[in-house]
Amino acid sequence: MFFGPLAFIFILLFFFYIVFFFFMVQINLIALAFTKIGIPSEYVFTALFFSLVGSFINIPIKKIPQHTMTDETMVRFFGSRYRIPNWQKMETVLAVNVGGAVIPVLISIYLLFKTGLWGRAAIATAIITMVTYRFAKPIKGVGIALPAFLPPVLAALISVFVAYHGAPVVAYISGTIGTLIGADILNLRKIGNLGAPLVSIGGAGTFDGIFLNGIIAVLLAVFLSA
Repeated sequence: MFFGPLAFIFILLFFFYIVFFFFMVQINLIALAFTKIGIPSEYVFTALFFSLVGSFINIPIKKIPQHTMTDETMVRFFGSRYRIPNWQKMETVLAVNVGGAVIPVLISIYLLFKTGLWGRAAIATAIITMVTYRFAKPIKGVGIALPAFLPPVLAALISVFVAYHGAPVVAYISGTIGTLIGADILNLRKIGNLGAPLVSIGGAGTFDGIFLNGIIAVLLAVFLSA
C-alpha cells in the first residue's frame, strides 16, 4: 500500500500528537504527585522543571580505575534491555545525578521538616533500603540495576500501614531515599568490578530511576489511602 505525500504528513502529525499527548499525561501525573505531597502549587512547575533538566546533569565526583571494560553491546535484566556504548578508557566515572538524587533529597528534607513525619518515614525508608539492597544486582557494563516497579509499589504499601494519613509523603521519601541508599550508595564498593563507563547515583536520563520511584509511589499511596 502506498501513501501520498499529504497522507504521510497527516500520519506524521498524528504520531507526534500521540507522543505529545502521552508526554502531557506524564507531566500532569507528576504535577499531581507533587501537589499531593504538599508542594505549594506555585512551586510545582519549578520542581518539575528542575527535575526534568536535572535528569540530564551528572556531577562527576570520582574516577575509579578498571582492569577490564565490557565489550558487550546489549544487556538484559528483569526484562529490560540496556545498551552499552563503546568505551575505550579503563576507568569508571562515579557521578551524582541532579534530577534523580539531588532534587529528590532536597524535596524529602523539605517534606520532613514540613510534616514532622520523621519516625514513620525512617521506618519505611529502612525497609525499602533493606529490600532494594537485597534485589539490586551489579550488571557488568551497566552499573547497579533494580526491578523497576519494586521500590514504588513497596513504598506505597508500607506508607499506608505506617502513616495512613501521611501516606503520600512517606511513600515519596521512602521510595526515593530508601532506593538511593539501598540500591546505589550501599553498592558503591561493587563499582570497581563492573567495567561501566559511567555509574550515576540516582540514574541518568529523562525522568529516570529514583525520580519515577517517588512519583509512582505517591500516586499509588494516594490511591490506596483514598
